[in-house]
Amino acid sequence: MEKMKAVVFRGANDLRIEEVARPRPGAGEAVIRITATTICGTDVHIVKGEYPVEKGLILGHEPVGIIDELGEGLEDEYRVGQRVIVGAITPCGQCFYCLNGVRSQCGGALGGWKFGNTINGAWAEYLLVPHARANLAPIPDALSDQQVLMLPDIASTGISGAESGDVRTGDSVAIFAQGPIGLCATLGARLRGAAIIVGIDPVERRRAIARDFGASCTIDPAREDVVKRLKSLTGGRGVDVAIEALGRQETFETALRSLRPGGVLSSLGVYSGKLIAPYEAIYAGLADQRIVTTLCPGGKERMRRLLSLVATGRIDLTPLVTHSFSLDGIKDAYELFSRQGDGVLKVGLFPGGIVDKVPQREAVDAVC
Repeated sequence: MEKMKAVVFRGANDLRIEEVARPRPGAGEAVIRITATTICGTDVHIVKGEYPVEKGLILGHEPVGIIDELGEGLEDEYRVGQRVIVGAITPCGQCFYCLNGVRSQCGGALGGWKFGNTINGAWAEYLLVPHARANLAPIPDALSDQQVLMLPDIASTGISGAESGDVRTGDSVAIFAQGPIGLCATLGARLRGAAIIVGIDPVERRRAIARDFGASCTIDPAREDVVKRLKSLTGGRGVDVAIEALGRQETFETALRSLRPGGVLSSLGVYSGKLIAPYEAIYAGLADQRIVTTLCPGGKERMRRLLSLVATGRIDLTPLVTHSFSLDGIKDAYELFSRQGDGVLKVGLFPGGIVDKVPQREAVDAVC
């Protein structure tokens, strides 16, 4: 049996590089050779034991690669050797949830998220892709792996925060936390025509990148009263849309307190424990406000649309890839990313060898 190298989860805080069986596709499936992938904050929750998955699972859910083998029924649409991305969410396109427009929930709650959750993921030399006809998105020849690496999850999730929040032309939008997902939510607010876009983060460099990504101003929550500043920017009303991209009680609550009556809180964070909405922060539940949640949109049409944004120069996500590692360097990569050291935003994992990291820009803070 042919083998491949993969990163296997063996229990809380126990990642191992192992030789495992290389996958083979069945009908409607494809195997891609992974050329680039990355580590997500959700992976950190898994490795720490905060989100349960089966021991022995290969982690990772952000695949960029080359079609290595096609199962029966795909030859008319794809070819071996074709470069593709695959969304972190891989819907079947046929179940109740997919046919009702919530493809990320394919088959049931969180069911669209399969890679590194319920089936083997992308931290490996090869990846088996289910429902391949619905999920393989060809990469334009002019685009590099680094240019598209954020699309399978981070960009799709972040931009969806603005979409789910129904950001309208001229809106005021506050994005709480300017990590990779928050920065992509900032991009999403810009793309949808928001007039006031406020990036909130205590890290100066992240605030600077937020400005580059479309924030009209930024706030350091360690130095300013965020709610007071946002209300001063909006004539005392509060923002039209607040996007919470961190997954903590304090940011969720501050986002609520920053929201105008009739506004929308778009929640992208992954929460653990009890989440509380204080009655006064939502006007005793009578202020016509909405709280919406979103799991990363997936499928090949979603990926095609995101690829077109990159190909036409509407978005540039390469500043998010700050560090690069080989697959053998997964433990160092995970340690760096999980502790958020050395100015890391996202790390690129390259099974075929390290690609030089993108040079970091000079940090210039933005002032409201």
